[in-house]
Amino acid sequence: MADVLSILRSYNINKKEIIEKGDQVIFGEFAWPKTTKTNYLAWGPGKDGISKEYYTLDCILFLLKNVHLTHSLYVREAAAAVVPVVCRPDRKELLAYLNGEISTSSSIDKSAPLELSVQRPVQVKRTADETQGDQEKKKPRLEEEQVQQAKKNWMNKIDAPRETSMIPSKIVSSSLPEALPMEKIAAIKAKRLAKKRTMIKGDDDIAPGADDQRTFVDAEVDVTRDIVSRERLWRTRTTILQSSGKEFAKNIFSILQSIKAREEGNQRQMNHPSQTTPVATRPPPAIGYNRYDQERFRGKEETEGFKIDTMGTYHGMTLKSVTEGALARKTQVPTPTPMPQPRPISQARPPPNQKKGSRTPIIIIPAAATSLITMFNSKDMLQDLRFISTEEKKAQGTKRENEVLIQRRKEGGLTVPYRIIDNPTKLQSDDWDRVVAVFVQGPAWQFKGWPWDGNPVEIFSRIRAFHVKWADLPLDNNIKKWAVNVINLDRNKRHLDRAMLQQFWELLDKYMMKNKNHLRF
Repeated sequence: MADVLSILRSYNINKKEIIEKGDQVIFGEFAWPKTTKTNYLAWGPGKDGISKEYYTLDCILFLLKNVHLTHSLYVREAAAAVVPVVCRPDRKELLAYLNGEISTSSSIDKSAPLELSVQRPVQVKRTADETQGDQEKKKPRLEEEQVQQAKKNWMNKIDAPRETSMIPSKIVSSSLPEALPMEKIAAIKAKRLAKKRTMIKGDDDIAPGADDQRTFVDAEVDVTRDIVSRERLWRTRTTILQSSGKEFAKNIFSILQSIKAREEGNQRQMNHPSQTTPVATRPPPAIGYNRYDQERFRGKEETEGFKIDTMGTYHGMTLKSVTEGALARKTQVPTPTPMPQPRPISQARPPPNQKKGSRTPIIIIPAAATSLITMFNSKDMLQDLRFISTEEKKAQGTKRENEVLIQRRKEGGLTVPYRIIDNPTKLQSDDWDRVVAVFVQGPAWQFKGWPWDGNPVEIFSRIRAFHVKWADLPLDNNIKKWAVNVINLDRNKRHLDRAMLQQFWELLDKYMMKNKNHLRF
């Protein structure tokens, strides 16, 4: 069901006529009272609270009619016409939505109750010729007895006596039209016909006037039978396995026999592992002539009786073994290679300035729902530098995550990841060295279970502390005593959010450059 705001936007974009008649506003077939509340939230203190206020239909229509006026003149005209005024903060975004410049708005409350419209019957204007023709087609009015007799004849003609009939023919022909009105009888007949469509018809269900239809079906059956008798199968499940180039018995059986022999051999070897089958020694193959292997054909007579090893080599020998001869070569004892001694434990450890593990900085935010920065809007505030309340993020359907990974954009198009969490109890002892910032809520129990005995003074000397609050609210007493950087946000000046949140990154960069330079930032 479309709401009145969507229909008003569609009519305004398509330049359709909107009719105001009395206390109603007519959109074609539908109409709403002028005092109907739309689902567009009005600006004010109740916008984010429980008591929400919405703009009415006549309020938005009056704005569209006087959009050419300045806001002061528009307020003056609305006061004279006793019409509610659209506030200046909502004026630009509401007009952009009604003109089709944006598809949705954050002020549209999808959970707001929608008021039903009053449907108007469409009156079709008829020409004079059609009216005159209808008057000519009108029949003279019959008497009451003739009307009753015509009803009986019509029922008897349509509802012939059959076994499957839901209404007996005697009742229909005698007292049914008198006992039930004609509308009730027509509803019963329509229900019976709808049930018959879901049932399979037999030979008895064919109407008496369906002889021509049965003849047509019989003729189609004869033609189909003649076509099927001329069909020839091209491939069957038997012929598809036949091949002109392969024989099943010759090729497949040979493969199966080789597999069977292999399996039997493996099984026999597993049953008798100690028995080794004698391998038939084959005669060495006849060595042919090789022009690159002439040394094999030379005999010892070529050395003239001297014990010269023509195939010897000095590769891998020392100078002493070569000069002293073969005797020294035989008596030479190889020196054992020294075993590598393990390195001392002090040398095996990495230097203290070398960091292992992740280098991604960690930012801790409060887990309280009353905090201005939560897991819902932390990405919008720290990555996009714009404030969106937690209630708005929940209304948009945003789900809460256990931790958020943001990408901070730096100069040159580079991005640096930062990890945001609200439950510091899951951090390991090594992870606390990567904690660079914490957003403070105010109470001291926020640091219960933290290292350094949960002392805020000791914690803020090691971690940079920040506090986000509204500029018009007083500062907490604990925040005044601690070394905390305060970020003030204005409720009505959203264009100042970027400059205020940019201060957070400037202060954090200076702190990390001095104390956490081993991390990635």
